Parts: sequence; C-alpha cells; structure tokens
Amino acid sequence: MAMRFYNTLKRRKEEFKPIREGKVGIYVCGITVYDICHVGHARSAIVFDVITRYMKYRGFDVTYVKNYTDVDDKIINKANAEKVGIRDISERYIEEHDRDMAALNVARPAITPKATENIEGMIGLITQLIEKGLAYVMDGDVYYAVEKFPGYGKLSGRALDDMMAGARVDIDEKKRNPMDFALWKASKGGEPWWESPWGRGRPGWHIECSVMSQRYLGDTFDIHGGGEDLIFPHHENEIAQSEGATGKVLAHYWIHNGFIKVNSEKMSKSLGNVFAIRDILKHYHPEVLRLFVLQSHYKSPLDFSEDSLSEARMGMGRFYEALKKMEDMLAGTQGHSSAAAESLAGKDKDVYENVRSLTGRFVEAMDDDFNTARAVGYLFETARLMNGYMGEKNFSAADHALFVVHAAKAAMKEIGHVLGLFLDEPDAYFLKDRNREAEKRGLDTGEIENLISERKVARDSKDWKRADDIRNSLAAKGIVLKDSQGVTTWTIE
Repeated sequence: MAMRFYNTLKRRKEEFKPIREGKVGIYVCGITVYDICHVGHARSAIVFDVITRYMKYRGFDVTYVKNYTDVDDKIINKANAEKVGIRDISERYIEEHDRDMAALNVARPAITPKATENIEGMIGLITQLIEKGLAYVMDGDVYYAVEKFPGYGKLSGRALDDMMAGARVDIDEKKRNPMDFALWKASKGGEPWWESPWGRGRPGWHIECSVMSQRYLGDTFDIHGGGEDLIFPHHENEIAQSEGATGKVLAHYWIHNGFIKVNSEKMSKSLGNVFAIRDILKHYHPEVLRLFVLQSHYKSPLDFSEDSLSEARMGMGRFYEALKKMEDMLAGTQGHSSAAAESLAGKDKDVYENVRSLTGRFVEAMDDDFNTARAVGYLFETARLMNGYMGEKNFSAADHALFVVHAAKAAMKEIGHVLGLFLDEPDAYFLKDRNREAEKRGLDTGEIENLISERKVARDSKDWKRADDIRNSLAAKGIVLKDSQGVTTWTIE
C-alpha cells in the first residue's frame, strides 16, 4: 500500500512520491524562543516526531529540519523588560524547550538552525526579490509586493482581492498595499540590528524560514509542516518569497496539525488556560501526554482537559498491565522457535494470527494519512485480546502460549517504538505514574510507605485491628494495597 496523506496545498490526500527515491526532506517551523513551551507546542512536536519516526520505520532516509526563531518582537520586548540581551532570552528558552522535548521523548531533529545564524542568507534572498521587482525599499524597510506574485493565496485558498477588501486600514503608510509584508525592518532604538544594503535592521519573521529551509534542504524539498495557525500568513508568505526568488516549487507536500482547545475554549494567555509542558509532566507520565495526542487524528481539533488526561492515563495503565503480564509469563523462558507457529491450533492459532497481523494493520493505518488514532485502537484491541488469552487457565500447550505471548509483546514494542510509547519497563512505569499521581493529589509517598511498614509490624504481631485501620485510612485516600508473598505494594485509584 502506498503512503498517502493530506496535502494542504492541494486540499486532498495524495500519494507520497519523494523527490529522491528513498530519501525525505522535512522542514517544520519551530518555536519563537521567548517563553516556556505549552501543550500546543507538545502536540505539534509529537505529531511531527511520529511522522519522522514512521518514515524512518518505512525505510526512508529522513533529513528533518526544525528551526528556532531567536529574533522577534516578543523576544526583544522580553529582553528589554529584563534589561538583558536577546541572546540571553533566546538561549534560556532554547534550553528550556530542549529539556521539555527530551522529557516527552521527542527525538531531536537532524538540523536545528537559528534565525540569527542565517542573516547573511536572508539579506541575499531579499536582494534577489528586489532585483526581480517583487520587493521594494521604503526608508530602510523592505516589503514584499504581494500583487507581483501571481500565486499568492494558493496555500490558504484565499483570493488576494478578497483579502484586500477585508483588510483593516493599515497604519503603516510605507506599504503600497495593506497586504504587503516586511522582509527587513529598519533598526529602532533598543533593538538588535545587522548591517544590510538598506541600512541597519533585522529580518522579518517569514524570510527566516525561507532561507533556512533552502539552505539545508534545497530550493525544493518534500514536506513542509507546522500548526494550522501558520498556514496564513506565515506559510503563504514563505511560498511567495521562496518561489518568487527561485521560480521553483518550495515544497511538494504541506502538512498541518490541528489546534488544541482547553475545556472546549481557545487556549490563550488572556484566558489563563495555557498549560506548560513541565507542569503537566509533574502529574502525568510523558507517555500519557503522548497517548492523549496520538489518540486523535493529527488534523482534528483536540480538547485538553483533566478528564481527557485521566482517560489517557488509564489507557497507558491498561497497556502496561498487559505488557507486565507478558513479561511475567515469559520470565525465565528461553528463545521461542518459529517452528512452534506451524503446530499452533485452536485458540492459540487464532490469537497468533491476530497478533501477527498487528504490524500490517499498523502500517495500513499510518499509510492512510498518519492515522495514529486507528493505530492506537489496534493496540488497545491487542491488549484486550492478550489479557483475555493470558487469563485463561488452560492453554492447548504451554510452549504454544509462550510463543504467542512473545509475538504479541514484540509487535506491541515495535509499534510503540514508532509512536514513542512503551519505552519504560512496566514496573518502572507504574512507579513513576504512581508517584506523579500521589503528588497531584497532595499525598506524601514517604508517609504512605511508613504506614505500610507500620501495618506490617501490626500484622506480624497479629494486631489485625490496627492493620485494618491503616488499610482503611489509606483506601479512603484512594490508595489500594496488595499483599503478595509477604510483600505489600500499593497503587492509586
């Protein structure tokens, strides 16, 4: 089955045909580094992390480029407010971003350029646009003349005449057209600047990505991605700049992930509903947040809430419970001969055939517009199937059962590697999850452990009332004790 996904430029699903066989070039617009990352950043990062992981899984040699915008009005304003340089701000938040991405198990892109490292290239591209009559200089500012580019609006599906008719009166009288956008901004007091043929100044936002994608992937590359909020004006303007200068198609495919809402409302700082990644990860395992994102199709709107995260947490718990049972069942066993597959019969054979088809179904789902929601559904089906299978007391043959369990575990772990899930050992996952849930509920894990120790003393001395009182007091806080072979473990419901 050929890989097909939705191309924003064409407004339809298309079969993916790379420019160079076996190789893929991907450029994704990164963050403006002036603040810590929130759940919206997490969604985009996880989506494109999985897309690149999947393409590598399918055998492609992927060059993934994702930039940092490290010069921008917001960075400058923050630097001025703190009375530091813009580099102090940008380096601080690049470090914070990288820490958050590592915590989410988002693989670092192959190339992570900074805008300030590419100023010379930006000046060169702007010069080309001026020479081609696509840009003009006004008092040290340089603007792109959108009317000069016939294809303006093709990505967003907006007609220039309609955009102009609906445009507000522009306060910048330097522009010839209210839709023209800045390629270069003349230096103002308190702002960083670079020398240019038009005087001291700094680049506009859109020119940065045109230059960085061109530098690392060439004039034309395979896939350009980002959040749907970037379709217009950012990506539209990138196309105008790049294609206006080179006369070549910028990217063959455009992929955009959908928005995140918070409790059905638009996420915004003014509403106070912006949740930082680091704050979420204090209370939820990173794989819970990944599962929350991947349970929906990347283009669909996604509603972030405490309930939705709790549901994802329960889902991850079910996965790890199944994997734990598999590991316990396989503990101490030797390798599993493929010859066992030939002698399978009855329930063993039926379950094995289902498990064996899992990776194929996963590929079909992902080849159909990176449908992680369907892929995750297949994983849940497999976990339920295996829990039922392993829960049966009578197998047709123990070695056959082990062979089936081994195949199921291998398939789930293989798919998990692509999705960035099941990377912990089950016991380690449950410990981390339990401790996060305890912190979220304001429970003191040290105090819980002390009470469990006190209960053991009471049980050893046959003080059953005290032991029951401790169990009941913990149960009232949602803490469930499990006694097994003289050892007491605890979980939080």
